[in-house]
Amino acid sequence: MVAIDGIGMTSRRTRLRLIQRLREAGIRDERVLGVMEEIPRHIFLDEALAHRAYEDTALPIGYSQTLSQPYIVARMTEVLMSASPKKVLELGTGSGYQTAILARLCDEVYSVERIKPLQDKARERMHLLKMRNVMLRLADGPMGWPEHAPYDGIIVTAAPRVVPQELLDQLADGGVMVIPVGEEHQMLVRITRDGDQFHTEDIEPVRFVPLLGGVVR
Repeated sequence: MVAIDGIGMTSRRTRLRLIQRLREAGIRDERVLGVMEEIPRHIFLDEALAHRAYEDTALPIGYSQTLSQPYIVARMTEVLMSASPKKVLELGTGSGYQTAILARLCDEVYSVERIKPLQDKARERMHLLKMRNVMLRLADGPMGWPEHAPYDGIIVTAAPRVVPQELLDQLADGGVMVIPVGEEHQMLVRITRDGDQFHTEDIEPVRFVPLLGGVVR
């Protein structure tokens, strides 16, 4: 794993250039931008790719999964944080980068991953960053983590064909879910719960890996 200081590749200037690109792309929430400037993205990649960490592009992390493009991370987080959630469920821990962003912004983060080797690496990174408000679970992603429901916010980093009812059930009244939906053509949507009603708002077209079930050890 790359050292947290990343001497020679993660200068403040490099990170600031990424933050400026995110501002130019329309990200406005200074809380989100501040945390993304703070979190060292290079430690969430294998060393061979660490030099590309501050490009605004998705990068592979193995097992046919990717570290999402910084713009998408920022956009999804910005939409979620519009509701100021304190307790958040994340589906798809992946590298742990989105998890770390949420951990700096929310009181409690419950993150579910189905691929054990990815979860193991993410756990190491949470320990390295001293993030003690993150709970990780190896489980079938679409089922969520009902034992700790309801959640003020739910963020999903893979795309189901339709939104799983199990996730809607775990969303608190007044809570917000940010999720990509679709197969060939995907749309990032914001779902807000109002009692037994769920209001959906399209955000923008996206491209994510599919949300799959089953655990990979």
